[in-house]
Amino acid sequence: MEPRPRRWISVGFMSVLRGTNFTLTTDAFADEGGAIALAESRGEHPLALDIAAVENDFHWHDFQTTTYIVSGELTVVARDTGETYTCGAGTMIRADEAGIVHREVSEGYRAVFGFDRDPKTLTMPIDKPPRD
Repeated sequence: MEPRPRRWISVGFMSVLRGTNFTLTTDAFADEGGAIALAESRGEHPLALDIAAVENDFHWHDFQTTTYIVSGELTVVARDTGETYTCGAGTMIRADEAGIVHREVSEGYRAVFGFDRDPKTLTMPIDKPPRD
């Protein structure tokens, strides 16, 4: 199956990039309170966290999440397609499904994570090694 091409779509004041594995929306919210409200309006379980500098290995999660970047910058790389997304403050990046093998690179950022379930029920480790 050929990867779905990435394309930008303008939606009012926002721009949406639909890739093969992730959907990125710029200018989706103004601040942390807006990110939490947006996550709640989408039926997600929001959790705000400060993430230290990271350059991790490829991994996957057994849950679906949307990441709302409050400050700093995060780069996400999808292993199977090579797609790379760099997200700054106000950006919402959503994994289209659980199980996408990816990695993150950042000098540190603050984000609201909108989980598809109560974060207390997540299995450990959060970052699972690729199966292949």
